[in-house]
Amino acid sequence: MATYVIGDIQGCYKPLRRLLKSVNFQTSSDALWCVGDLINRGPKSLDTLRFLRDLGNAATIVLGNHDLHFLALYHGCTPDFATNRHTLEKLLAAPDCGELARWLRYKPLAHYDCIATEQHGVQFYLMVHAGLAPQWGLRRTMELAAEVELALQGPEHLDFLRGMYGDLPAQWSNSLRGFERLRVISNYLTRLRFCNEQGVMNLQIKEGTNKAPEGYKPWFHFERITPATNILFGHWAALEGVTDRPHVYALDTGCVWGRELTMMRLEDHKLFSV
Repeated sequence: MATYVIGDIQGCYKPLRRLLKSVNFQTSSDALWCVGDLINRGPKSLDTLRFLRDLGNAATIVLGNHDLHFLALYHGCTPDFATNRHTLEKLLAAPDCGELARWLRYKPLAHYDCIATEQHGVQFYLMVHAGLAPQWGLRRTMELAAEVELALQGPEHLDFLRGMYGDLPAQWSNSLRGFERLRVISNYLTRLRFCNEQGVMNLQIKEGTNKAPEGYKPWFHFERITPATNILFGHWAALEGVTDRPHVYALDTGCVWGRELTMMRLEDHKLFSV
């Protein structure tokens, strides 16, 4: 039995299948963790969602910003400026689109688990799509992710999807309430790249670490969860899998941009790419 964590798939279905075949992935015994952004820019979002859904309990998924955007599109909740920012026409027109949207809507924004190995003993892992606020420890991260999950799964999910767009508030505060609170939580977990020491986010810059604005650094320079818990994330293809931080693993290596789809086996941290 092996547990693999895979970077942003973004609808790159054929590379996904080739990568799993290269490790002889067995749904009866192996596990696949996905860091989010399962769909959108690539050519086969529909096939990707159907395949991951059909993996059943073998797949563990956290939502990314593109997955949330699909849910907003399906439910007609996108603002005018965001309506056309997708390549999801085939998925949205599929007869089982509603079923797939409901399946995705019940996925979490953070996943925490442990892996026992002979070589390393028990290792703890937190998986999110993008990043974490400097103020959040492990328990707080899971509590706040659960707030967004409850909103997304509950009777007011359409209001959440309408209200999730926007860059403000730019900083976490315990005093935040309502949809502003949910928006800032989801922005940290699904959109963050750069922030400052106080957790103020810059969500506009998407390039590599050398493009950090003055006073800002990659979010993982400020996190306080490691080394007790390893962090797994995607979202930031410009990193090319490098974080310069121990116990923090970037899995998005830009397959949809013509580079590689990468997967890490958690038992020994071996990387596999196509």
